[in-house]
Amino acid sequence: MPDETEKQKSLAMVVMSGDMDKLFGAFIIANGAAAMGMDVTMFFTFWGLRAIKKDVRTGKTLFGKMLGAMYGGDISKANPSKFSFAGLGRWMFNKMMGNHNVAKLAELRDMAVQLGVNMYGCQMSMDVMEIPQDAFIDGVKEPVGVGFFLLKAQDADITLFI
Repeated sequence: MPDETEKQKSLAMVVMSGDMDKLFGAFIIANGAAAMGMDVTMFFTFWGLRAIKKDVRTGKTLFGKMLGAMYGGDISKANPSKFSFAGLGRWMFNKMMGNHNVAKLAELRDMAVQLGVNMYGCQMSMDVMEIPQDAFIDGVKEPVGVGFFLLKAQDADITLFI
């Protein structure tokens, strides 16, 4: 019988990459940890923000709009870190994963929301990249700073940087 005073295990993860393969790894690990009953925190910063973004235009200033147009789209636009081939690699990997009954990236992200994974956008990255909170999917919590994440990481049993 487990000790009732036993602390819930936790995982704290920084997701800085918006690459398809790295996002797959991040969500598979997060979902696995959440399914094991762990408290999971994902802190999305810079290119990783794509993983929690809706397919909407962002940016207020000229540079912000340019960045939003160049790096637009949602998680479905994430390219593999290798063999991107201007989107052909993404199509090929999605096809291969579908042939092996692997869930799509958006499905893994939605599963993380359903499993209660705590997802936060980095306030500084959102400010710099001019991405407002309402550009994120439902289930993403209010943005936080690095201090919040460091406190979570300090108390976590496992910390990861992806």
